[in-house]
Amino acid sequence: MAKVDVVRLARRAVAYEWGMWRSLARWVLRRPYPVAPGAETFGYVGVVQPILGVFIALSAIEIPVLDLILRHTVGWPSVRHVAIGLGVWGVLWMVGLLASLRIHPHVVDDTGLRLRNGVSLDVAIPWTAVARVEARYRSLPSSRAVQYDADDPAVLNLGVGSQTAVDVVLREPLSVRLPKGPSAPVREIRLYADDPKALVNRARRHLPPTDTAEDRSPGRPGSRPRR
Repeated sequence: MAKVDVVRLARRAVAYEWGMWRSLARWVLRRPYPVAPGAETFGYVGVVQPILGVFIALSAIEIPVLDLILRHTVGWPSVRHVAIGLGVWGVLWMVGLLASLRIHPHVVDDTGLRLRNGVSLDVAIPWTAVARVEARYRSLPSSRAVQYDADDPAVLNLGVGSQTAVDVVLREPLSVRLPKGPSAPVREIRLYADDPKALVNRARRHLPPTDTAEDRSPGRPGSRPRR
């Protein structure tokens, strides 16, 4: 691995760690990041919160159990202290991860969509680039937060818990900023939200009306008569 790559990875790791601890502090102090007037936020942590909660609880229980074992098997207090310190750091790290997911929600405002995943992902899409927004649950083959669709590389999945729930279809291929750099041009971005219908309804206020199947139903003004 080149020296430049090592430095880049180190910077990303430091930025991620710092952002997570800062998120934890803001979450504990109940100081969410401000959003523009009229903006609405949408969470995406519901699908992974139970799993994180289990890991946090098990890790917290593990600290006194490990200390009890080391107390009767290892005669060096320093080893116990290091183990306790690492255990506490691990619990706080997972709480910080949960906090980062909560403190950085998706945002819908007058300028566009802001899609996020903790401190690692922040994708801004202006309304001028969006053709339509639809709610649809999809399963993903991997748990990675960022992945291109296996059947269509022009589709970018920003999943949570190996699933997405909202499809954002773009007017033309667009490159967005990802943790590892700009993406390949994509024509559709899929994301997860705890309440996809509410996000879609809020987003559609900023888009021109579309000719849906419901609008073409008989009896509606402008609908095509049946033959």
